[in-house]
Amino acid sequence: MNICFLMYPWEEIDPLNDTSLALIHECVKRDHGVALCTPANLTIRNSVTSAFCTVINRMEKVPANLKAFYNKAKIREEMLPLAGFDVLFMRANPPLDPLMLNFLDSVKDDVFIINSLQGMREANNKLYTAAFGDSHSNIIPVTHVSKNKKYLIQQIRESKSDKMILKPLNGFGGSGVILIEKSAMSNINSLLDFYITNGDGTSSYVILQEYIEGADKGDIRILLLNGEPIGAMRRIPGEEDHRSNVSAGGSVAKHSLTKEEKALCKQIGPKLVNDGLYFVGIDVIGGKLVEVNVMSPGGITYMNKVYKTKIQSRVIDFIESRVLDQLQAFDRRSRLRKEVDDA
Repeated sequence: MNICFLMYPWEEIDPLNDTSLALIHECVKRDHGVALCTPANLTIRNSVTSAFCTVINRMEKVPANLKAFYNKAKIREEMLPLAGFDVLFMRANPPLDPLMLNFLDSVKDDVFIINSLQGMREANNKLYTAAFGDSHSNIIPVTHVSKNKKYLIQQIRESKSDKMILKPLNGFGGSGVILIEKSAMSNINSLLDFYITNGDGTSSYVILQEYIEGADKGDIRILLLNGEPIGAMRRIPGEEDHRSNVSAGGSVAKHSLTKEEKALCKQIGPKLVNDGLYFVGIDVIGGKLVEVNVMSPGGITYMNKVYKTKIQSRVIDFIESRVLDQLQAFDRRSRLRKEVDDA
């Protein structure tokens, strides 16, 4: 199997804690061909969608340790056609680049893409969670999305809670997430101006969400594969930050899914699979779904450490199975077409 990871540059990988590196390492261990490219390296050559790829040379002996693997891996640069790969694994950081998806539209029928382009288009920002609909309203916190400052201030004043969460629509990694309080209403006007108004005269949407009691103790990151939970961890905020994202200074601890959290996963799993969102990270607080991360969900290395497991193995098992199914379906169609041609 040949797999291309569409992600950030090789030199930006954290060799100790990078989920993408754990997935790459697992593929190399299985002797799959592995390359990676960034969205900026996509190109079209003679009407063929290609990419300037960083190709990882095959290794006779693959180090078991991620850091050792990263340091010993030999790489080379090549332009390669994307349709020549069996799998494109989307691991680029948010926000989603719509031009990247336009490039990939030309190969979506030739390659298994995880996650699907249409699913990424629908779920790349926080609206996917906010607009789950009335039938799911019991699993998401009260949420408002707007760029109307007057409306947002009204919602803050009318809220039964003294605290709310404000965040940009396209943020990631905890970037821009702040806790606001009614006792500081004099500052909220300027905060909304800062979040909504851009320097070029345009405006941006923001999300205003009810504060969930217990959020100060952190959230639960759950990884789902093909609609089923395969790992979870509690993310605990640092002493000087309300955000629990590890990238914002949070720490992690073991967590066993509660009955409520299992029910939540069962409720949203079929929709994720139907939308082609096979590898997803969700963030849950107090049994409420806060975010769905579909571009480059992380957490594998942390979960592996606390549970002494190898979640990446299950992810690559799933991908291999999907590729095998596609190859068998293609072979079957080819045999049947030849039978008709020879008739």
